Amino acid sequence: MFGEYMARELDLLLVNPGARKRVYSEIKSSLWGVEPPLWCGLIAAFIREQGYPVKIIDAEAENWSPEYTAEKIAEYNPLLADIIVLGSNPSAASTPKMTAVHEILAALRERNTDIKTIVGGLHPSALPERTLIEDKPDFVCQGEGFYTILELLNVLKSDKETNDYKINGLWYIKDNKVISNPRAPLTKNLDELPLAAWALLPMDKYRAHNWHCFDNIEQRKPYAVIYTSLGCPFNCTYCNIHAQYDGKPSIRYRSPEKVVEEIDFLVKNYKIKNLKFLDELFALREDRVIRICDLIIQGGYDLNIWAYARVDTINERMLKKMKQAGINWLAYGFESASSKVRKGVAKKFEQEKLKKAVEMTHSAGIYIIGNFMFGLPDDDLETMQETLDMAKEFNFEYVNFYTVMAYPGSQLYENALQSGIELPEKWYGYAQHSEETLPLPTKYLSAADVLRFRDKAFVEYFSNPKYIEMVRKKFGPKVVEHIEEMLKHKIKRKFA
Repeated sequence: MFGEYMARELDLLLVNPGARKRVYSEIKSSLWGVEPPLWCGLIAAFIREQGYPVKIIDAEAENWSPEYTAEKIAEYNPLLADIIVLGSNPSAASTPKMTAVHEILAALRERNTDIKTIVGGLHPSALPERTLIEDKPDFVCQGEGFYTILELLNVLKSDKETNDYKINGLWYIKDNKVISNPRAPLTKNLDELPLAAWALLPMDKYRAHNWHCFDNIEQRKPYAVIYTSLGCPFNCTYCNIHAQYDGKPSIRYRSPEKVVEEIDFLVKNYKIKNLKFLDELFALREDRVIRICDLIIQGGYDLNIWAYARVDTINERMLKKMKQAGINWLAYGFESASSKVRKGVAKKFEQEKLKKAVEMTHSAGIYIIGNFMFGLPDDDLETMQETLDMAKEFNFEYVNFYTVMAYPGSQLYENALQSGIELPEKWYGYAQHSEETLPLPTKYLSAADVLRFRDKAFVEYFSNPKYIEMVRKKFGPKVVEHIEEMLKHKIKRKFA
């Protein structure tokens, strides 16, 4: 068996599963972005550096069905197919895609191939045993995956046949029993990792979010995402990002020089202008932010960047420097207008800091995308209305209105299980824009109440004459037309 594996031309095929139809329902495709699967690129580069032949399938960008994705995997006939369920954020790139993962694996099994399969990413790291039992891959990778995948390939390529894999981060079934190994240690020095394998990705398929390009709505390509840090030092109860790492709040940094080396590569090789910093929280350490921005400014790049920030981690000097470097948008997780509601999910900052941050950001010439959540545990109709009213008062250039989900790996998920709260039957029910979307109820409201409020709030915000007039003045009539087109698309909701 192992001798046959050694004869294969391709050792590792990384797969980014596609689930557009279920995640975005009937929403017009041009309204949302298409992001490169950075983790596929990172693992591909790392494994390729060890001498193994590697390729990537981006079924999301190609808009392939699970069945066609399985067909392409079978055609490549790799030694190991690694389906990675991880991307831009938990609401779109992990749990909601697990239904597609299940279907890809089932379709691949029907083809009776001897391709070994492994599933990794945020959701599988949070629920490795359930993923192994329900979806039936040969292996599940818990954690980042760099060394877990490398060691597994070493075993599969060896002449020794075995069903005993003592590899950190690896889960599998042996003699009808689930075998779990300890988590693999985190990569301490991120600069040791090579640049993502951009040449293996269909770079012409990627497109920035609509709002990211409000200054030039016709120029959403080319587009790329990079990271400057991994992890987050905070521990909000609705977030599950720590499941991908070691389960605890922590953050690791790339050097500013390595970050700008990758920017330089993307600009020179792919003419990148639109860029996202994928970090959970980019605007954290002032010295680091300033250094990265200084290097970008020195490079003379013409960039349109967006990144995540917190109201309690920014200052005027940082903001001014970010704008000079081409960071034109900052995403703030305001979540709720109620300090009580925010404190209930460990998102603590004072209202005055929020107001000050908004003023400083706009004074620096940076646009704001405000992220808000409806249906946090202490929310009622009054607090959700306060949140909507606050968003309308500030009149941000764009907002995301999310319903609260109990994503696997988060504290809210554990709380929901303990309390017997109804959760989505299908994994794509965790998507924000799916017909099957089923958010958490609050202490005072049903899931249907929350979902109805969110959809009403979305229309109310973007059709507000004050907002439309601001958009017209800042971005022009084409963006107003784009907003009006966006409002025509009503999301079907099974539970509202």
